[in-house]
Amino acid sequence: MAEQKNSAPMQMPRVMGRGGPPPHARMGMPAEKPKNAGATVKRIISYIGKNKYLLFALLAIMLIITLTNLLAPFLQGLAIDCITLSDSRLNIDINGMITYLLLLGGIYLISSLLTYFQGIFAAKLSQTTVKVMRNDLFKKISYLPIKYTDTHQHGDIMSRMTNDIENISNTVSQSIASLFSGVLTLFGCFMFMIFYSPMLTLVSMTSIVLTLIVTRTLTKFMRKYFPMQQSLLGELNGHIEETVTGYKTVASFSREKRACDDFNVISDKLTDASIKAQISGGVMGPCMNVIGNIGFLLVAGVGAYFLIIGFNPLALSGAITVGTIQAFLQYTRNFTRPINEIAQQYAMIQTAIAGAERVFEIMDNPPETDEGKDDSFSVENVKGDINFKDLSFSYVPGEVVLHDFDLWIKSGQKLAIVGATGSGKTTVVNLLTRFYDIDSGSITLDGQSIYEIPKKKLRGSIGIVLQDTVIFNDTIAQNIRYGKLDATDEEVIAAARTAKVDEFAEKLTDGYNTVLTEGGSNLSQGQRQLIAIARAVLADPKILILDEATSSIDTRTEVYIQEAMLALMKGRTSLIIAHRLSTIRDADKIVVIDKGRVAEAGNHEQLLAQGGAYAKLYNTQFAGIAT
Repeated sequence: MAEQKNSAPMQMPRVMGRGGPPPHARMGMPAEKPKNAGATVKRIISYIGKNKYLLFALLAIMLIITLTNLLAPFLQGLAIDCITLSDSRLNIDINGMITYLLLLGGIYLISSLLTYFQGIFAAKLSQTTVKVMRNDLFKKISYLPIKYTDTHQHGDIMSRMTNDIENISNTVSQSIASLFSGVLTLFGCFMFMIFYSPMLTLVSMTSIVLTLIVTRTLTKFMRKYFPMQQSLLGELNGHIEETVTGYKTVASFSREKRACDDFNVISDKLTDASIKAQISGGVMGPCMNVIGNIGFLLVAGVGAYFLIIGFNPLALSGAITVGTIQAFLQYTRNFTRPINEIAQQYAMIQTAIAGAERVFEIMDNPPETDEGKDDSFSVENVKGDINFKDLSFSYVPGEVVLHDFDLWIKSGQKLAIVGATGSGKTTVVNLLTRFYDIDSGSITLDGQSIYEIPKKKLRGSIGIVLQDTVIFNDTIAQNIRYGKLDATDEEVIAAARTAKVDEFAEKLTDGYNTVLTEGGSNLSQGQRQLIAIARAVLADPKILILDEATSSIDTRTEVYIQEAMLALMKGRTSLIIAHRLSTIRDADKIVVIDKGRVAEAGNHEQLLAQGGAYAKLYNTQFAGIAT
């Protein structure tokens, strides 16, 4: 396809702006209710696991760091116990203390170096993970049915690609190491605490019970508001994208205040949900700190009491000493620290899970299907004989757009379709190119059902020039070359001259290498249309569809390119959709569609002589006769 050949469906919503599904069918928004968090976490882990060597390296580093952190309090306790009190005299084992302190210094040095490498490995793991996820998401978007991109806000889709993926990246970078280290630290600290004093361990467990109760309570709020926050963020991005894209329309109708009001409504909802989400997430950390401090005080008090009375049953380390209490307090602090860290990161984890759910929601949508199995079909052999037979179609079930529709376009014929807005003209193009599939009936190309032809080959035989032209942020030459990616510079320039693009391109400072802004805003609408026509010329399709292709061009320019259009249509089956009837007077056949059916058919003179719907449309435009 000239306008769409090799393009990703992400551009299709612009193409489908006219003749697509009705507005109420385009309001699909992600649900705010959280889905299966467990299944989402498993899928995230599966993506992380694709970088298994990097993951194993990170986990190995974290294992060593955790072991050094577990040994440090033990050595500190031994160093403190090198100082003893006997007969009111202070005894210090200098050699033992120096040995333990040197070991501590070595452990801290190793831990610091490995912590540096941990940050590097964590960053690489997160970025390589989200790179694969981002690629999978974009590939899925590129192969989604046109119906999906027509019924979902483009800004929301973009938000999933950017904001949600970035949240996942941050979580992988910051939380994976913390979770793994936290589990090891909890297990290691617990074993050391049992070694020092089972009784003090029971005392410290009271803080764990309080932690579980608080965490469970706050989690209920977080699971509600974080998915809602991500959903509203996508809705806000969708509104921004619509406003920026259609800003000229907003300004021309002086609807800036309305756009701002709508933005503020969504923004207020997002702010409210974000505040509640951040409060529920932010309160988690302080609550954990308070609980940890309470546990710390309990252990210190009870441990001092046990030291005074000489009570320490079932302990493998022997009697309680000052070093024992100090080490136990360190292990108690280290035991609650991972819980506090996980609690503080829970808000980030919830945001990432909510974002991942939205990402996987797109990934789980079925891709565009292709029943065409006839690999022998050749684009070069297409003659262009098209037949619509007993066709019925509706964008929304129960709201029929075309019904009992019959149309035969002979090979090499120049056929024009006219009719009132919403009569189904562009829908005919949507069905022929299989952007949408029919409800019943048949469409054949050279006698073969288009559903037996692979979509890539079917669309490769069709060139489309649309009213809503797609211009990419690239040079003029590359925008034209989009019709044939392997075209030479000479072929591009020849196509440009045929479409009269050379008339303005060669006057620019950089000529055909002039970089166009996104959407081609640094060109006039007519100039953008000429580039689209040049793109179709370069593609050299067997079937040509002109959907209001000259509607954006002034009358003088329209006359100027008539010869080029005639040359382009020569020898091809051409389907022209037009409101401006001056462009179709020389068509071999003109079809008038009314209420989803073919109401009239014939050439220009025959339809005028009939005095029907076409004659009324023509006289309205050229004779000023009221309908």
